[in-house]
Amino acid sequence: MAVTAAQVKELREKTGAGMLDCKNALVATDGDMEKAIDWLREKGIAKSIKKASRIAAEGLSKILIDGDKAVIVEINTETDFAAKNEQFLKLLDDVAALILAKEPADLEAALELSTENGTLKDEVVNATATIGEKIDLRRFEIVKKAADEIFGDYTHMGGAKTALTVLKGGTPELAHYIAMQVASMTPSYISSADMPQDVVDRETKVQTEIVKNDEKFAGKPEQVIQGAIQGKVSKALKEMCLVDQEYFMDSSKKVSQVLKENNADVVRFVRYAVGEGIEKREDNFAEEVAKQMNM
Repeated sequence: MAVTAAQVKELREKTGAGMLDCKNALVATDGDMEKAIDWLREKGIAKSIKKASRIAAEGLSKILIDGDKAVIVEINTETDFAAKNEQFLKLLDDVAALILAKEPADLEAALELSTENGTLKDEVVNATATIGEKIDLRRFEIVKKAADEIFGDYTHMGGAKTALTVLKGGTPELAHYIAMQVASMTPSYISSADMPQDVVDRETKVQTEIVKNDEKFAGKPEQVIQGAIQGKVSKALKEMCLVDQEYFMDSSKKVSQVLKENNADVVRFVRYAVGEGIEKREDNFAEEVAKQMNM
């Protein structure tokens, strides 16, 4: 039977094998996808088969700035060791440059961007096959600024954490320090004005239950209890807001004070911590060794 390009592409994505090998496998198995996978495995060609079931929660993020636009990208691997691989590092650089240049609307569009070897998705599949670990382009964000605004960026531990800021006013040095603040202190919002009401409501509910379950408030007047709840809510919400945090370079000042002293305002920030939100698999080492010995 005739083998279609779509079948070859699907098999390649599932196994990481080369185009010609995939075509030969499909021809040899009359187009049966599962048999073609087995054919490649039997010949030691399939490299990324079953990678999709693995968890890629390590990796690196990267910031690239070009004039008035910048991109922050995260690519995941299964282990931090693989993230040090030269091919992986080149992939990270190439992906950041391509996305910044082409400005795709979303992740799906980014994976379809053309490269010298096909598409960006093909590049990720190739990396999975040759590095031997599942590789994922997880997310990216393109940030643009006005001509009178300043970018600040900070990269921690080679890309384990990255932060990008946009300041109106101030200096490039201050923008860099604010990016360090964002990376280390993990704010969620610039100020309380940016905070959705449902976040306030949720925190109020949590702190209300905490106070109600605290024995030291048992029998206290309602006014005292409400005051305690408001105090706890206020503290919790301020920790989420960048301008209300203590400035890491001078704990005697709030970030808001430092910005005011430098006639600066934070327009926007983006922070990536690699693997955040991904549930990492906890492998039993003894079981893993046993599995390897029984192969």
